[in-house]
Amino acid sequence: MFKIEEGEPFVMTKNKKMEKVEQFLIENQHAHYRLAYSYVKNKENALDIVQDSIFKALKSIHRLDEIKYLKTWFYRILVNTSIDFIRKHRRMIVMDDGVLDGYLPQTEDEQTDIDLFDALDTLTADEKSLIILRFFEDLKIEEVSAILDENINTVKTKLYRTLKKLRIEIEKEDLE
Repeated sequence: MFKIEEGEPFVMTKNKKMEKVEQFLIENQHAHYRLAYSYVKNKENALDIVQDSIFKALKSIHRLDEIKYLKTWFYRILVNTSIDFIRKHRRMIVMDDGVLDGYLPQTEDEQTDIDLFDALDTLTADEKSLIILRFFEDLKIEEVSAILDENINTVKTKLYRTLKKLRIEIEKEDLE
């Protein structure tokens, strides 16, 4: 697993930095795909987003001053690329068959709880980022704060407000 070695300099040569970035990207490729997929809910689009994010990261590697911030730096690129993709393709909604099956009528034996996913779709991109990073990616508040480039207390407040909004939306879905 990727980690910074004890005594390793925070600022390193370009080649060493490139090695660390490549190692991080390879070791965490499934997490990166999962994060992108949570935004677009489509296999091909998620892969495109990850590929674009990797390209952007490698192109701007000189902006990564300290290797200890690699994870938050790349996650910020990945989240922003996902949000940009959604904005560009707002009208076009493509879903994998597995997701689409969740919306089709079910037999009595099958139980599908899509309330959460429906409620997530009602959130703004910023609110969705908070929920995905905190609960789906299981990141700490401090990491979410760094990725979204916001104050920790602001993240906590927005997260609390978004969770309340989600709960109201899910309760509304239950009543329908």
